[in-house]
Amino acid sequence: MRWVTAFRTTGIITKKKPPGPVRTVTTPENTERVRAAVLQNPRRSVRKQAQALQINRSSVRRIVKRELNFHPYKLTIVQQLKPTDYHQRSEFALEMLSLFEVNDDMLLFMSDEAHFHLDGFVNKQNCRYYAAENPQSLHERPLHSPKVTVWCAVSKKLIIGPYFFEQQGNTVTVNSARYIEMLNNFFKSELRKRRRIINPSNVWFQQDGAPPHTAIATMNVIREMFPGRLISRFGDMHWPPRSPDLTDAIKTEIALIDENLLQRVHLNLLDRLSSCYEQDGSHMLDVLFKT
Repeated sequence: MRWVTAFRTTGIITKKKPPGPVRTVTTPENTERVRAAVLQNPRRSVRKQAQALQINRSSVRRIVKRELNFHPYKLTIVQQLKPTDYHQRSEFALEMLSLFEVNDDMLLFMSDEAHFHLDGFVNKQNCRYYAAENPQSLHERPLHSPKVTVWCAVSKKLIIGPYFFEQQGNTVTVNSARYIEMLNNFFKSELRKRRRIINPSNVWFQQDGAPPHTAIATMNVIREMFPGRLISRFGDMHWPPRSPDLTDAIKTEIALIDENLLQRVHLNLLDRLSSCYEQDGSHMLDVLFKT
């Protein structure tokens, strides 16, 4: 209605500037007060800064963004490292870099499982229903979200997978017996199919320290497949602790990944190994805060 009234009276609908000078509290004095307050307590929100300084919140926000050019950086969450982890991570990085340097044809398969939830997610903060009265609309969701567990092994040349851990169409948890079944009935056969492009004696296999991966029966199978070339907890080369490293749609997306992308992933791994070694096994700040 305001637009209609403005158009009938003035012929335009753009907002007119208010008469007289615009009042503002963005003064040099207030700018300096905001600067001092932010530097003293950079974790305090704009709302609380405004309350403490007795300055309008919009003015504080304008000073912070336009005058001081401060940006609201988010805290980066990383896994906690224990004192003994730094040396292990650094040593692992050096060993891996040495292996790649002396053997250009070395192929490393890095493997893991991931869970994909199938029922989607509704953010109630973004869901609104405009009406004169509350419709009392409800969104039901199951107590336990249905999901699928998918395993893949990634190398610089190709991806083997995905493999779905399921029985009769139902997702099952990964235990040692099911992991061994995957290795024997799926992974081995997939490696045989690719003998023309994969030299078995140059293949290394990496897995994390999850119990199904490191059970005695599992390790016996993997050691037979990759003698002397297993990167894992209790393996020939120890995977450093605390180093974290799909239905038809998932299969389609994996099939779209080309070798150029895998090569870039491999080069990124080498960069991270170098960074880990150069920083003595600590968190790789140049990777976490890459500009």
